[in-house]
Amino acid sequence: MSSTFSSILSNISASHNRFKHAVHTQFRIPIQSKYGRWAMGFVYMTIPIVGGYYVMQWAIGKSHESIGERGELLPVKTVQGIGNMRIASDGSVRTIRTGVHLSVSSEEEQRRNRKKLERFLQHTLKQPNETPKDQDA
Repeated sequence: MSSTFSSILSNISASHNRFKHAVHTQFRIPIQSKYGRWAMGFVYMTIPIVGGYYVMQWAIGKSHESIGERGELLPVKTVQGIGNMRIASDGSVRTIRTGVHLSVSSEEEQRRNRKKLERFLQHTLKQPNETPKDQDA
């Protein structure tokens, strides 16, 4: 299995090297000016950006097909468990035991933090040059 995988990788590498050689020798256009180099740099830079944009649009479309634009096609529309708690298939709430310390906050804490964030953002958008006062809910 390992030798098959390594032979596939070496074939891909050899094909890629042949392709690079063909592009840089047969289709070579000499670029003498700094503007030509700038233009080629721009082309090389924009290809992955434009390609990534279209990949993201495709992924967003797939997401909308499967769960809806705002999640309206989801069977359960609320979070199933908070922090290190999860809801089992039988409906009981169980603690996840891992070595990682997960953030644990109740729904009340989440509501209070959301209100604080909204107040902070409203105040910041109204008066961007002043710092907001620390307000507790």
